[in-house]
Amino acid sequence: MKREEGDKFFHVILNSIADGVFTTDNDGKITFMNKAAEEITGFSSKEAIGRYCFDIFRADICQTRCALKETLKTKKEIINLPATILKKGGQKIPISISTAVLKNEKGQIIGGVETFRDLSVIEELKKELAEKYTIGDIISKNHLIHDIFNILPNIAESDSTVLIQGASGTGKELFAKAIHHLSRRKEKPFIKVNCGALPDTLLESELFGYVKGAFTDAKKDKPGRFALANEGTIFLDEVGDMSPSLQVKLLRVLQEKEYEPLGSSSPRKTDVRIIAATNRDLSRLVNEGKFREDLYYRLNVVKIDLPSLSQRREDIPLLIDAFIQKFNAKTGKQITRVSDEALRLLLDHDYPGNIRELENIIEHAFVLCKGDCIDLDCLPKEFVEGKGEISPSIFPKAETLFKQAEAEIISQTLKKYGGNRAKTAQALGIDRTTLWRKMRKYDLL
Repeated sequence: MKREEGDKFFHVILNSIADGVFTTDNDGKITFMNKAAEEITGFSSKEAIGRYCFDIFRADICQTRCALKETLKTKKEIINLPATILKKGGQKIPISISTAVLKNEKGQIIGGVETFRDLSVIEELKKELAEKYTIGDIISKNHLIHDIFNILPNIAESDSTVLIQGASGTGKELFAKAIHHLSRRKEKPFIKVNCGALPDTLLESELFGYVKGAFTDAKKDKPGRFALANEGTIFLDEVGDMSPSLQVKLLRVLQEKEYEPLGSSSPRKTDVRIIAATNRDLSRLVNEGKFREDLYYRLNVVKIDLPSLSQRREDIPLLIDAFIQKFNAKTGKQITRVSDEALRLLLDHDYPGNIRELENIIEHAFVLCKGDCIDLDCLPKEFVEGKGEISPSIFPKAETLFKQAEAEIISQTLKKYGGNRAKTAQALGIDRTTLWRKMRKYDLL
């Protein structure tokens, strides 16, 4: 085959694929761009050829980490690097990039080739699924949490006192904030007080404030948290640690809607919605005489029991993804995933510290992770060593969760395109035969 015929044949093949492709010379100037690349970037081949790739591609990583320049320098391929490009019309397009060097017949490097895939549909579906599993900052697909999601708007609409019970790290404050932000008080303050962190005298002044001269250092009046939270919501965390004397004063606030600052002889009215939380069993404390029964019933108008993370393991991949996004934004890193081995270990852990413990593990991994994938080496040493050899029994847990997520994305994409398999396969970046096989596997035919 003559060179001209070979080039023509080469161009026909590249113009028939759904992924964008362009090639550059060693200086980074574009020498070829296929039709898919024209569609994704909004620039025609005529506009692009001869110009530097960053003038056309306009990716968020062009200035910090040019994938093609890195490949030309290291001679190593880059596979599926996430990025966002700016289309000609100004629209942001999420993509994944793969790069390689181009060589001539003599094996000399004459430039680079970059392929990229438009992830707009996938990102849109992920967003839709995330919204389906999210209220405020709470992420879950667990049925116990969704039962709470279903009643949360009703709870928020009322002004009834709420008691949230759950182990440390289960997200009690997040639920309290969600109730506040769904309520008519959402424009007013949300004030948090940790009742277990302060001794009695300090906690009383924090809650109710004091007047000038109440004690030696009281040079002027100081409003308490109830005053600061007026017309809003006060969140009393670890209310089970409150002393009997303070329990009496809190009971008065609940019954009479009033309190007295330290040193004052006249009561102050308050209009505050109270949400209390505890990691202790208040009913047991009542039976043991350590918590007032009348206060317990005043607090326990609406009760929310939060399950531990070990009871909602299907949420672990969702939470990991959320923490990765959070720490990427915080650190400027571009970590995209967790290795299968690390995920299996994370799925098998019992999490006595619940969601807070998982977040700490991912934050530790970010400190040690040098690439785009969190591996076993990135996890805390004591966490990995404590597991010993990874048991094969862990594998089905991860595999089941992967299958559920894959089936849901395929189902949602099919709905988006009205059952059109060709468009669905193209959007998912797989061929129609693979799509058909997966549809049969997940009973979607």
